[in-house]
Amino acid sequence: MKILKFEYRGRVCFGVLKPQDQVTVLESSPFEGAIKESFEILPLEGLTLLAPTVEHPRIFGVGFNYKAHILETGRSLPEIPPLFMKPDTSLIGSSGKIVYPRVGKIVHYETELVAVIGRRAKSVSKTDALQYVLGYTCGNDVSERTYQRKEMAMGLMTVGKAFDTFAPTGPWIETELDPSNLRMRGRLNGKVVQECDTSDLLFGVDALVEYLSTFITLMPGDLIFTGTPGGVGPMQVGDRFEIEVDEIGTLTNEVVAE
Repeated sequence: MKILKFEYRGRVCFGVLKPQDQVTVLESSPFEGAIKESFEILPLEGLTLLAPTVEHPRIFGVGFNYKAHILETGRSLPEIPPLFMKPDTSLIGSSGKIVYPRVGKIVHYETELVAVIGRRAKSVSKTDALQYVLGYTCGNDVSERTYQRKEMAMGLMTVGKAFDTFAPTGPWIETELDPSNLRMRGRLNGKVVQECDTSDLLFGVDALVEYLSTFITLMPGDLIFTGTPGGVGPMQVGDRFEIEVDEIGTLTNEVVAE
């Protein structure tokens, strides 16, 4: 099932993508209980896709989580997930615009699989962890490197990843897939610049949910950006970046000047 969030004629709704690009509107948010479809059907074309989550989710990110990427940087494999957070003001949906900040000098794309939490999770085991995930979507952990590098020199990682529009997410949530072996691609202006399988993740979705929920109560709609493979690079104003994850779809965003 593919669940999307959209705006249509002033309304914000959730829906389910059906064949022939038709969308059945849901009676309520999928994060508030059982998923129940209404009798209202809309064409996908003409809908403004929003980030498919609650209005104010927590956004967790993981650095250095693809083994091949870690090794090519000369680093040793971390013992625990290197975590950071992004504010909800960084969220945009598919076709939303990534704003290149005036103070930005080096803005990079990062192709990622995103896990979307479906129900409250606290101190869950790795074995049970995926039962708390509603599904998966595509994400771009956009990062401004000049600020990020200054922060990392002090042992921090906050504002370099926190600019408005720096967490494109979508186009929808796929609820029925195995996150452990998905092919993922990032395309800059149509050229593939990142490609990998999620089987190379050091900490899989189950391990991340277990680890995070040990310390933090995860809530419906929370997002876990699971990390990016090698091949990250700069984006410029006017660029288009696409993230495609098999069995999910393609997240597309253009870069505009602030």
